[in-house]
Amino acid sequence: MTEETGLRATARRVGIADVAARAGVSLGTASKALNGRGRLREETRARVRAAAEELGFAPSNVARSLLTGRTFTVGVITTDSYGRFSIPVMRGAEDSLAAGEMIAFLCDSRDDPIREQHHLRKLLERRVDGIIVAGRRTDARPPLGNDLPLPAVYAFAPSNDPHDCSVISDERGAAHLAVKHLAKTGRRRIAHITGPHSHASARERATGMTEALAAHDLELVGEPFFGSWTEAWGRFAAAQMLRAHPDVDGVFCGNDVVARGVTDGLREAGIRLPTQIGVVGVDNWDLVAEAARPPLTTVDLGLEEIGRRSAELLLAAINGNPAPGTHVVPARLVVRES
Repeated sequence: MTEETGLRATARRVGIADVAARAGVSLGTASKALNGRGRLREETRARVRAAAEELGFAPSNVARSLLTGRTFTVGVITTDSYGRFSIPVMRGAEDSLAAGEMIAFLCDSRDDPIREQHHLRKLLERRVDGIIVAGRRTDARPPLGNDLPLPAVYAFAPSNDPHDCSVISDERGAAHLAVKHLAKTGRRRIAHITGPHSHASARERATGMTEALAAHDLELVGEPFFGSWTEAWGRFAAAQMLRAHPDVDGVFCGNDVVARGVTDGLREAGIRLPTQIGVVGVDNWDLVAEAARPPLTTVDLGLEEIGRRSAELLLAAINGNPAPGTHVVPARLVVRES
């Protein structure tokens, strides 16, 4: 064999025929051994796999798709243009998808139903094996469509169809953790400053706070301060709260952005944090929580775990084991200095 012929042989992609020849088996036996199919002796499977590893054999995705009827791809449709929620959810989903040898196509619907349906059509044309729908709000949303020809899992923003599979954060549980921490640190006059009442997360966290306070034989100071998810609102609400309830010693905020505004407002009013008033937020958004003064104690909603769990449930559904209903990922407290 000439040097040129040898280079061509080296550059040629190793095929299953090469594996079969090296292992001393037929093509059919090699295929069954590598795909975990058929009745083969374990010794034969091991010999074929060893030959494949020795030759550096990488199975063809096209061949694998023809064999299994799958494309080993999934679609991820998000409504979160800013990536605040979709990026950690996607990061978690990728962990599980990679373990399942899947890749994902990410589509941003920008909260536009028409754009969302366009992405859905394109993903169906690509014959993806399933779809994860990731929202940026916890409000229930309509399903992608009726009688979808493939499984779908709704992450963070649940489907309003109870027969769908949804993975959500524990909104009330997050409030329970925050109140428990405030009570544990000696706070007895606790107020609540949060986002818009029109948002399900704001309502659920307020309800969870009321439940948690009752469990500790406490009552909410005043009414919840509903507003917007902004620092400006947090600063304004802090001033209003101090005027109405100067004896407050703890504040549970609906998210970290509001909490950062509250800490700024309290500090500007001469309040020592956390000596006089303790503050707890929600989200564990590092960019906000760690930059606050003092750094925020907050509740992490487990967005990456929501992504991981969503992908696991989608893979199970693709393999014929769907798990419809709502799956709740527990929150966890992250203690810092506020």
